[in-house]
Amino acid sequence: MKNKKEKSVACVKDPIIKLVDVWKVYKMGTVEVPALCGMSMEVMPCEFVAIMGPSGSGKSTAMNMVGCLDVPTKGEIYLSGNNISHLSESDLAQIRGRKIGFIFQQFNLMHTLTAIENVAMPMIFQDVPSYEREKQAKKLLELMDLGDRLNHKPAELSGGQQQRVAIARALANDPQVILADEPTGNLDSKSGEEVMKLLTKLHEEEDKTVVMVTHDANLSKYADRIVRLKDGKVVEGGT
Repeated sequence: MKNKKEKSVACVKDPIIKLVDVWKVYKMGTVEVPALCGMSMEVMPCEFVAIMGPSGSGKSTAMNMVGCLDVPTKGEIYLSGNNISHLSESDLAQIRGRKIGFIFQQFNLMHTLTAIENVAMPMIFQDVPSYEREKQAKKLLELMDLGDRLNHKPAELSGGQQQRVAIARALANDPQVILADEPTGNLDSKSGEEVMKLLTKLHEEEDKTVVMVTHDANLSKYADRIVRLKDGKVVEGGT
């Protein structure tokens, strides 16, 4: 466990994310397949949490729940104290855009857009004026040491550089939570370490709440706490 700096007053005691007895059951024809079976967990503001477990444990479904990408079959999900369990997709999309920044294993960059255009994209949906979008995108890419790659398209960037663009994009709307899904999965070890150092810096210096979903035990050292899943249930570290 790494040494932690004293948290700011912004890091209050109430959970920023809370799952209470969450179930997710998928219907495959006439067969019901449970992916989550009464999952309960809390994430505190400014915390770095790793969700881990073997293949089939429910990690991906848990990520969808934590990230407001889906709603549970039953159970309650709270974000900043607000129950979001039964919101419409349009309402969930607005919440995601304001409060959560996503980092994906596959980068998910738009290949026809430049780095600065990719980073500016999430701000369009929050009605940020174009000149502010460009200014903020440039600032974030410079923070990622990509100031000389503003007008490069993804195909012109290395894997590590693409993931740094993706991190900058995740920060575009200054979210409270960064949700990282296997953030080093498509990177070599050196680039992966650089990405994890960036996430740690955002967590420790910017008071960002980070939730990382991974199967890589080597990444657990970066987290404050590990939540382990098995067969759709939390078996360790839920609170």
